[in-house]
Amino acid sequence: MSLGLGLLADAPPTSGYAVKAAATMVNGQTIFTVTGGPILILGLVSLCVTANGATASTLQYSITPTTGAGAQTISAASGSLANAAAGASVSLLGTALSTAANLNANGPNLGMTAPIFCPDGTITMVIGVGSTTGTWQHHLYYLALGPGVLVS
Repeated sequence: MSLGLGLLADAPPTSGYAVKAAATMVNGQTIFTVTGGPILILGLVSLCVTANGATASTLQYSITPTTGAGAQTISAASGSLANAAAGASVSLLGTALSTAANLNANGPNLGMTAPIFCPDGTITMVIGVGSTTGTWQHHLYYLALGPGVLVS
């Protein structure tokens, strides 16, 4: 079966959802691991669960494929997360790989304008300035482009 994306699969694409438990954000930390085939990222949002301190951390999303040339950022850095209150959110917009992740101190946020292709590998965070003191939970909505794709 052709998916119209130059990919072949035994089954139609299926949507999925994954969530990562709240934790402080550290540079290079893996958010999600993708195995068994590629996905299209349809939404990626980080939600502040406990308030941040005054460190002016920023969040940028990155993908490191299992095979390939190495890490590729899929957003520019967000605005400063300093003093972000519980309920603040950062979302991946998908406008361009250089578009900043969007911070909203009040919670509601914009969604993706276009999906981002993600091969087998890891979705990680690039934290600028220093680790967060508050905890953040990460939500991923995706389309698996074949049978047996797992996101953890």
